[in-house]
Amino acid sequence: MMVKPKTRIPIPKRPAEERIKDFNEVAVGYTEKEAIEEASRCIQCPDKPCVAGCPVGVDIPRFIKFIREKRFEEAYKVIKERCPIPAITGRVCPQEKQCEKMCRLAKIGQSIAIGALERFVADWAEEHGIYIDKKPDQQIGKSVAVVGSGPAGIVVASDLARLGYQVTVFEALHVPGGVLVYGIPEFRLPKKIVNEELKKLKDIGVDIETGVIVGKTVTVYDLLKEFDAVFIGSGAGNPRFLNIPGEDLGRIYTANEYLTRVNLMRAYMFPAYDTPIHKGKRVAVIGGGNTAMDAARTALRLGAEEVYIVYRRTRREMPAREEEIANAEEEGVKFLFLVQPVEFLGKSKVEALKLEKMRLGEPDETGRPRPIPTGETITIDIDIAITAIGFNPNPLIPKTTPEIKTDEHGRIIVDKEARTTMPRVYAGGDIVVGEGTVIEAMGWGRTAARTIHKDLTST
Repeated sequence: MMVKPKTRIPIPKRPAEERIKDFNEVAVGYTEKEAIEEASRCIQCPDKPCVAGCPVGVDIPRFIKFIREKRFEEAYKVIKERCPIPAITGRVCPQEKQCEKMCRLAKIGQSIAIGALERFVADWAEEHGIYIDKKPDQQIGKSVAVVGSGPAGIVVASDLARLGYQVTVFEALHVPGGVLVYGIPEFRLPKKIVNEELKKLKDIGVDIETGVIVGKTVTVYDLLKEFDAVFIGSGAGNPRFLNIPGEDLGRIYTANEYLTRVNLMRAYMFPAYDTPIHKGKRVAVIGGGNTAMDAARTALRLGAEEVYIVYRRTRREMPAREEEIANAEEEGVKFLFLVQPVEFLGKSKVEALKLEKMRLGEPDETGRPRPIPTGETITIDIDIAITAIGFNPNPLIPKTTPEIKTDEHGRIIVDKEARTTMPRVYAGGDIVVGEGTVIEAMGWGRTAARTIHKDLTST
């Protein structure tokens, strides 16, 4: 008979009343003692179901065993075999929907805190100067262009550089990192962490060129003249709109613009940084995903007195991580469930939001109950609105490269090995799936790197 496991050790966090006053990281991370105690809960399943839940295939039981034995450097090396950016994935991956969901202990108690342990190991390695990234001894003599420096691009570049390819990453923005720097707030993923991980990429020989918009500055055709292969990981940065009356009023932001202004352009440090942003006193954020939580928690830190999450289903159906929902609740974000925006009200600037009450019906194509309008409406006073209802793939590259076929949603069509319909061109991540997670994009990057290597060495 299996003994019921000990309770999972929660990752320590700063108090809510303290953390909403700044943009410093919320989670503190495990101490060595806490990490060892949590690792000791792992029952080391021989069939490793947690590994099957990891898109990049990290040998999770093995690195956890090393933590339990206080062999932290060995644990770090195991993670780095499959994941080039563990300090990032340990912070932002939805482990509860992937590796931790597959953990056997989840069925009889609480799963192992895999993400918190990964973060601990990565932070320990950084603190102790453990450095295992190095250039390969030999070069293959072939080159690859990587479009986009987000999670998919990082993995493609890392994997191919380690195999001996000359890799150049082209980033449209003025700093590399993609969604890791423009989309995820400092309090969830400090930019220092991202910069440290990207430095390791450069140290293994990857070149990163910023301010290059592929499809405008240069084309895919230009890149194919210079490189043996091209990988497209340009993401899904085009926001969706509600298409309701009043959406063109002032002080209505998309989450993409709002978070980019704050995260990448440091609007929260205005006027030290010259990016202005309207802070607002009563803020409504429309949506129920991680981006909505990020925007709502950012608005609080900018000084809003009341912040509402407006969502058309219930808490149970929200796609955001449970951890991020709980953090938002602790910090004072208010949730309005079963309501859908039908009109923004105001003269030149938004002053109120009209909402229609919903009820849940039968499941839709996502498996979640379909929200059905009731005809009853309410109105809330606001002075800022942020829409966070999803993103579409960036259309620039497909528009300028007709040989690259897309589906009806604008997503690049690829085969199961990440090949597009254009020879020597590959794609992965959000440009292929629409909206995914950091680790899912990394999984696409790994697949594409494997395919590129196979194709370029078989000719």
